[in-house]
Amino acid sequence: MDTVKAVKEKLSIVDVVSGYVKLERAGGSLRARCPFHAERTPSFHVSPERGTYHCFGCGVGGDVFSFIEAIEGVDFKGALKMLAERAGVPLTYTRGEKKDDTDRLYESLEAATIYYQSKLDVAARAYLARRGLKETIASFRIGYAGDGWSDLSDTLKQKGFSERELLDSGLARKNEKGTLSDKFRNRIMFPISDSVGRIIGFSGRTFGEKAHPEAPKYMNTAETPLFHKSHVLYAFDRAKQSMRKNNFAILVEGQMDLLMSHEAGFSNTVAVSGTAFTEDHAKLVKRMTENLLLALDSDEAGVKAATRAAHVALSHGLNVKVAALTTGKDPADLILEKGVDEWRAVIRNAKDIVTFLLDVLEERMQKRDQFRRAVETIVLPFLGSVQSPIAREQYVQEVASRLRVSEAAIHASLADVPRTATVSKSAEAVEKPKHIFDPVLALFLWQSSLPKPAIDVNALQSAIETDLGIERLSLVSIDEQTQERLRFEAERLYGKSSNLDTEWRALVNRTKKDMLSERLKQASAALKEAEAQGDEVAVLRLSQECQALGAQIAKL
Repeated sequence: MDTVKAVKEKLSIVDVVSGYVKLERAGGSLRARCPFHAERTPSFHVSPERGTYHCFGCGVGGDVFSFIEAIEGVDFKGALKMLAERAGVPLTYTRGEKKDDTDRLYESLEAATIYYQSKLDVAARAYLARRGLKETIASFRIGYAGDGWSDLSDTLKQKGFSERELLDSGLARKNEKGTLSDKFRNRIMFPISDSVGRIIGFSGRTFGEKAHPEAPKYMNTAETPLFHKSHVLYAFDRAKQSMRKNNFAILVEGQMDLLMSHEAGFSNTVAVSGTAFTEDHAKLVKRMTENLLLALDSDEAGVKAATRAAHVALSHGLNVKVAALTTGKDPADLILEKGVDEWRAVIRNAKDIVTFLLDVLEERMQKRDQFRRAVETIVLPFLGSVQSPIAREQYVQEVASRLRVSEAAIHASLADVPRTATVSKSAEAVEKPKHIFDPVLALFLWQSSLPKPAIDVNALQSAIETDLGIERLSLVSIDEQTQERLRFEAERLYGKSSNLDTEWRALVNRTKKDMLSERLKQASAALKEAEAQGDEVAVLRLSQECQALGAQIAKL
């Protein structure tokens, strides 16, 4: 708890959140478009004073730690590590504090990384150097798993890790006889980290004379409690700041392509790890930038992979371009053989996904009918994935021009193509939490949550209890999310007030007058009903009540 407090004292929530979204002033708070759901009108508010955030659209909210958990996809400890490093606060375990199972898995993978690094021999280093790697060998902590059946497992067991921990971390496996052996053997090892930089798994490439000739070229850690290949992008932890700074991300297919791109100075490069580009990958990229450049292999399989990735990316609102690589070259080969300038030119000349597909199809389909059919089956479905109406219309114009037909014909064909459903709801489709806005209660909740209130909170509470009824302060039926929503609404309405003390008193009086007026309206209606029925006793009582209410209202 001391560490959490120290982090909050050193880091402003505004500094942290503004690294992900553009904040603008709105009353006493700051607002932006919510990073957790798609919306046109900003409804995401940040309170600098209280160190909290809340979205009026999707209802999410919390403090700086919950924000990092949500936007980086990490647990509380991951968020704490990330923020503590940024704040310069050391993370230490207190004596006697027990680490949980997840901590132990992270530690086992870190220990394995150190072990593999220590085994990176001359032959493996020479191979990596021939492939063009220099600084990235050490910075990406590349290692080597030798041919021993259980060398890593034996070493880690000596360090106190149990068999269960080695199995759960994906470092070891058991055969039918129950004997423990290492998962990776005769492979160059590439550690894979989560968005905070903690090792969560490995990708191993076959290497060495003793490597089995039929072994798969690359092998990744199997699904574990920490490693889910559909959720992680290789080097995302290193690339995210560069992605935001350069406002685009480069997606490549493998470790060597990524490392060579980083060697060439493009630190905004990420890679998939043994899987296709998924919705979770798209969400990771979207947190940092709306622009994705696909630089996958130039063979037929690479084009198909780019097509699949583009569909997913477009459906999540990303702008997609494709790097047109020389036939038969992947990014690593191109950089090694033709140099950094050539790679820079390829990225600079990247084509919009629709233009890229039209170029490829037109080149391969010599007959006009073949080209038209290919466009209908391959290109038009992309237009159904595009979220921007303007971008979709531009694509329609280009397709029409290429096919030498009218835009109306393209629109007619497009009407028969099923639209790709977006995962993120629009702002209009998000169901907003329902509640009745009580300005007095909102003002009280807001001011009482501040370390240095601008008003006498006790005086406000007393006025509410005396003039409006103590039941108004009963928060039993109001959940914390609604309370936070009320705080932000009050901050938005009264945050710039220069005389809040006078305003809250006027607000209480006005609210009391409204309450009395409502009671007078009800009593008057009841009086008319009593007069119509000839109930003299009720008429006398209600007449007196109406007179008393009228007198109270007149005094306000």
